[in-house]
Amino acid sequence: MQKSKGFISAVIVVASLAAAACASTRTTKSAGEQVDDTVTTAAVKSALIGDPTTKAYQIDVETFKGTVQLNGFVDSAESKARATEVAKKQKGVVAVRNNLNVKSAVADNTTERVVDDSAITSKVKTALAGDPRTKAHQVNVETHDGVVQLSGFVDTPEAKVTAETLASNVDHVKSVDNEIDVKK
Repeated sequence: MQKSKGFISAVIVVASLAAAACASTRTTKSAGEQVDDTVTTAAVKSALIGDPTTKAYQIDVETFKGTVQLNGFVDSAESKARATEVAKKQKGVVAVRNNLNVKSAVADNTTERVVDDSAITSKVKTALAGDPRTKAHQVNVETHDGVVQLSGFVDTPEAKVTAETLASNVDHVKSVDNEIDVKK
């Protein structure tokens, strides 16, 4: 009888610890929320692929606790607006933040510009990875015609500001569009 009570107590303690480990906080997600966000992201990406107006390869999708971020550079205002409509219709979407930028029509698509943009993106990612105040894996970086777009979900306002400052200090960056959200 005594062993049964000890075993039951141990099971209760383990179950309590497991429940606490799975609970979410302001800046983290529970296991269930992580799965929900992954499913939501996949649903939005699939819907964007199936939509004739949007070019899904131009759009990065991030989800945190049901808030979907649409990030990147698209060809038209119509594509930007349509991406929001498509995302809002998906199960699990609580809110949509459309951070898409419409590419400049005058910007040429020369190989040199594409290489420069890739180099800038790499340098910004390196700067983020080298600074302990930012968690580089939380920040998406995309560059088009020297304009750097930062997006994703970070833990603190300081991380958001630091990411923008680091990106601004990289050579050949024309401007920084900081679309990073602070986790709530």
